[in-house]
Amino acid sequence: MKTPATALLLVNQRAYKMPVHPTVVVCVDGCEPDYLAQAVAAGRMPWLKHTLAQGVALRADCALPSFTNPNNLSIVTGVPPSVHGISGNYFLEHTGGQAVMMNDPRWLRCPTLLAEAARAGLSVAVVTAKDKLRTLLGHGLRGICFSAECADAATLETHGIDAVLELVGRPMPSVYSADLSEFVFAAGVRLMETRRPDLMYLSTTDYVQHKHAPGTPQANDFYAMLDGYMAQLEALGCVIALTADHGMHGKTKMDGTPQVIYLSDWLRDFLQRDDFRVILPITDPYVVHHGALGSFATVYLPQDVSADGLCEALQKLQGIESALPRAQAARLLELPSDRIGDVVVLGDRFTALGTTAAEHDLSGLDVPLRSHGGRGEQTVPLIVNRPAPRLDRNHHWRNFDVFDLALNYAQ
Repeated sequence: MKTPATALLLVNQRAYKMPVHPTVVVCVDGCEPDYLAQAVAAGRMPWLKHTLAQGVALRADCALPSFTNPNNLSIVTGVPPSVHGISGNYFLEHTGGQAVMMNDPRWLRCPTLLAEAARAGLSVAVVTAKDKLRTLLGHGLRGICFSAECADAATLETHGIDAVLELVGRPMPSVYSADLSEFVFAAGVRLMETRRPDLMYLSTTDYVQHKHAPGTPQANDFYAMLDGYMAQLEALGCVIALTADHGMHGKTKMDGTPQVIYLSDWLRDFLQRDDFRVILPITDPYVVHHGALGSFATVYLPQDVSADGLCEALQKLQGIESALPRAQAARLLELPSDRIGDVVVLGDRFTALGTTAAEHDLSGLDVPLRSHGGRGEQTVPLIVNRPAPRLDRNHHWRNFDVFDLALNYAQ
């Protein structure tokens, strides 16, 4: 440890103590708390069962929209999207009018705790499943940062490490597989065994959660695998803090077909015009398992259309949880007002939102649609493998408090 443990790290108006023990923060993508409950009840997670009894086990709220990019960035910055600026996986850039992926660090409006920890002298390692997050999580970081998806391309100059496949001892995983997440965990264990970073962040993919409900054999197998790697990290002396970027629910009708409101089709009929734009922030390069259908959308309107009037009409639709004008959405949902539409629409627990029926290719859905994005997927686990007697368990905890718990309470 290069920095005294009594020192404080100040990041985005929050103070963190330096770690006394190697500390690992894990973001399990799509981890609806029931996945853990079902796997523990089935006897598949002995490490977690012990941790729930001896450590900290809370339910917390993730940031909205309940998508991957905004929540991973909230976790590593300790602040909501209104501060760090990442409002989704995908947004409409006002200056050029182009819809773009928010995977470039130029969209990030504040530093990450990871980069600041490295700047303070700590050794830091980051392993993420998909490469879409790597550049954001690694922004300004002097340390190790690579993705399982592109592990074979990691270099010392760009990623702070090379020969990753040899280190981990596993073949390159498919991006559409549970192996992608297992590679993240296996890499984390090998890094802790060989490099012993002071601080490590591991972020997985929700491939399994999109396809398999809690308690199914495939889901329980995944969480049993996770449990085994967490036990290995604990045996190495690590403080482990586990949370999720969002939950996951079925978005289906009772016959198992997708329950979707296609907003562009509905708006075209309602407005009798088509000079509007619907943006689905769930959109990313990996749409096979969700067809770019989630429970959060933003709508850009022509100037002569009333956002308030449209919200009132949308609220009457079965399946719409809420429709909010820009200013209200920014305030209530903690979003950057310049990176959302004139109207923000949230589907309910059972409903996904799309653009037009013709624009969504659902041919890759070989199981009933499971997705996320709204308030229904906001509840996530917040677990630490050490006791924290000073902790106020009645506090409104957020998933982006996870580093606070790990560094300020669990050391």
